[in-house]
Amino acid sequence: MDKLRNMEVMVAVVEAGSFAGAARQQGISAVMVGKHIRQLEEHLGARLFQRSTRQNSLTEVGAAFYEDCRRVLEQVRWAESAVERSRALPQGLLRVSAPFTLGNQVIAPLVADFLLAHPQVRVELQLTDSVVDMAGEGFDAAVRIGTIADEGLVARPLKPYRMVIAATPGYLARHGRPERVADLAQHQCLSHSVWQRRVEWTLHDDGNAFQWPELARFTCNQGDGLRQAALRGLGLIMQPEVLLAEEIREGRLVPVLTRCVPAARPVHLVYAPDRRQLPKLARFIEFMVRAMREGAR
Repeated sequence: MDKLRNMEVMVAVVEAGSFAGAARQQGISAVMVGKHIRQLEEHLGARLFQRSTRQNSLTEVGAAFYEDCRRVLEQVRWAESAVERSRALPQGLLRVSAPFTLGNQVIAPLVADFLLAHPQVRVELQLTDSVVDMAGEGFDAAVRIGTIADEGLVARPLKPYRMVIAATPGYLARHGRPERVADLAQHQCLSHSVWQRRVEWTLHDDGNAFQWPELARFTCNQGDGLRQAALRGLGLIMQPEVLLAEEIREGRLVPVLTRCVPAARPVHLVYAPDRRQLPKLARFIEFMVRAMREGAR
């Protein structure tokens, strides 16, 4: 007995309103339709249709089974179409939002790599620290730092957003290496004015919480300005790891107080749930999750 085929015929009978209508729709005889229904009823041990000379109406069991059959057949069609979607060529415009710093340093280069691999896709990347209304503003996907408040979105975890405190080898040779957060009071600290006002990043030492020193010799509202000052040996800087990764790898900056840095924040790629996802978005999601998984460079 072909259960799936029997279920398909059963759904056709309900939606066509009769055995004869289902027979025309399925390209089989009314007798064969009846055979499929009988096989189902015998298998289930329950009557699905209340038959009469004028019409066939669903029994209570039949009505419940019909709804389940519809869901099963939809899942089967979805599984079959997955093969077709994987073969389809990604093309068209993708609109993506990302936070400014992470977007500029990480997301934009990855988008360029994605476009090189998919020449028929176009991407409009908007860098903003505001949370965009994805549906209202027409975005296909967004990278967000922190907890996801909108439970209606699918959220795929990416590499967490970590902070690092660092200085040049020359600065540390002149001023010494801080061993505790309290030592920052004797150091030249470079401060981001926006972070300072929002009090977003908290240092931890021996169970106590500390803020980055308010009294800074140099304050700037842009991370790159602070990075340039740090590279010239002006003082200690606290910035996202992604901003300083190259300088740290090359030894131009040295991390300090690694046990005291603020807790890493989760990063997610979010998008609307859509079981019939277009290839351009499906490939982009797959690419970003793979490129920004934990441990990836």
